[in-house]
Amino acid sequence: MASGSRVVLDANILIRAVLGARVKMIITDHAEHAEFFAPEVAYGDAERYLPDILAKHDRAVEIDDALAFLEQLRAVVVSVPEELYEHRKADALSRIESRDPDDWPVLASALVIECPVWTEDRDFFGTGVPTWTTDRIELYFGLGQPGNRG
Repeated sequence: MASGSRVVLDANILIRAVLGARVKMIITDHAEHAEFFAPEVAYGDAERYLPDILAKHDRAVEIDDALAFLEQLRAVVVSVPEELYEHRKADALSRIESRDPDDWPVLASALVIECPVWTEDRDFFGTGVPTWTTDRIELYFGLGQPGNRG
């Protein structure tokens, strides 16, 4: 990947990448100039929730394909092991624990990588780390391209 915009994905964005076209397209369209990261625990969460989500929507026959695609995402969305961000746990928890302490790995990863979080989860707002939602993330990627830093 070329150096450009970096972003940490929350589990809900990984799930949207598997289930929907929009997030998948955004990742594909920006993979050449952006770097995508997700803590390993976000992959675990996505793997745990995908079967239930698909079954709930009468799509259980798609579970194996969905989990296989989630695994393929690792080629583009780099998994961040806990040992790389665990030293920021206390800081991350102090910023997010009143909202959702389980989200500390995503926030700690963003603090270590020094980049924003891509999420649909409002728990990250006000944590001191920029937060982008799917409907706005391409604005951020546009800023990271050469000549667009205006």
